[in-house]
Amino acid sequence: MPNLMEKLTILGGAAKFDASCASSGGGRAGKPGQLGNAHMAGICHTWATDGRCVSLLKVLQSNACVYDCAYCQNRRSADVPRATFTPQELAALTVSFYRRNFIEGLFLSSGVCKSPDHTMEQMCETMRLLRQEYRFGGYIHVKVIPGADARLIDAAGLLADRISVNVELPSRESLALLAPQKPPEQIFTPMHVIRRSQTMNLEDRRHYKSAPLFAPAGQATQMIIGATPDSDLTILRLSKTLYRKYHLKRVYFSAYIPVGDAPSLPAPGSPIPLLREHRLYQADWLMRFYSFEPEEILSDASPLLDPQIDPKCAWALRHPEFFPVEVNAASYETLLRVPGLGVISAKRIIAARRLGPIALEDLRKLGVVMKRASYFLTASGKFGGRMQPGNPFLRHALIERDDGAQLSLFHPAGLALPGAIQPAPALA
Repeated sequence: MPNLMEKLTILGGAAKFDASCASSGGGRAGKPGQLGNAHMAGICHTWATDGRCVSLLKVLQSNACVYDCAYCQNRRSADVPRATFTPQELAALTVSFYRRNFIEGLFLSSGVCKSPDHTMEQMCETMRLLRQEYRFGGYIHVKVIPGADARLIDAAGLLADRISVNVELPSRESLALLAPQKPPEQIFTPMHVIRRSQTMNLEDRRHYKSAPLFAPAGQATQMIIGATPDSDLTILRLSKTLYRKYHLKRVYFSAYIPVGDAPSLPAPGSPIPLLREHRLYQADWLMRFYSFEPEEILSDASPLLDPQIDPKCAWALRHPEFFPVEVNAASYETLLRVPGLGVISAKRIIAARRLGPIALEDLRKLGVVMKRASYFLTASGKFGGRMQPGNPFLRHALIERDDGAQLSLFHPAGLALPGAIQPAPALA
């Protein structure tokens, strides 16, 4: 029987494959008599939106599992050490770590121990002890167990700040191949329950301000990338559907790390490149904040993202008829389509041109990345690029002038992008 620290070693290590590591978006401040708060807390050595580096205890309730999903290191047939926290052990451990200033909250997931309902009951009890017995007001992100009763999902949402259900694989065929015990309905039904509960909670709070919040930081999901032949276009289409139908805060992508020797999986020792995960995050960013559709980023004829150039530049190279864009006349939506311009720089241009015409030399001061943007825009009629859009050598020039940034997993400011640590790429 492992002791408490041995359990932590086993169950903390088993949780590392979950990619849902980002700032929470929660804004609940501390209250008198409570321990901690969830004001802009985040997950596992990442950056919150206010720039702070924050951390969470990321752990499983149990790594014992009745399922035998081929891609999972905790599958029933895997020869790995097993351990299970009792709710009392995990709640006390979390509070102990918080008091020592090791963490700011808890990320809680689990294998399916005995049954989905039994596992979800144990996780809810852990959170109940934290909230009610220890008066813990810190951030909690909980992973819902597919197949759990709707009442347990509702209970979890009232105790956690963020709640999520892992889609795991991008298609019904992939699930049938690698996780036959998890039909898609078992995954999407909890998402529907969460969305319904969020809607009802918003309505309750319109009438009763004292009504408890249901998962105030929203719901998220994760997909494993590269374990199956699903294309990037399939992944982006599913992501778009999830955002639209369930109002997800984030879809996380996790490059598959070979942990099994099933013939349908990539061979051990051949992990999926993190660059693919990185490009998917960039494409996801384009859909969420730049109004791109999946079919604009990719097509059935070309369903994979370009590893050498970011998706926005790739789109611009395919559409030379759209460029160059005159920054003094273009709409905000049009500016967002220009490589080198992001949400912030586009807003700055809109604001600055109200005061007078913008010259080419002003753009860098407004935050425009001229290494890319110069080929695709004009300012007061002046073009700053060495070659026009549509030039067959432009692709090579973009890669060359970026000094490897197109291939980098790091933001120019030094913060790691998704696939490393930082949760959101700063596309421009």
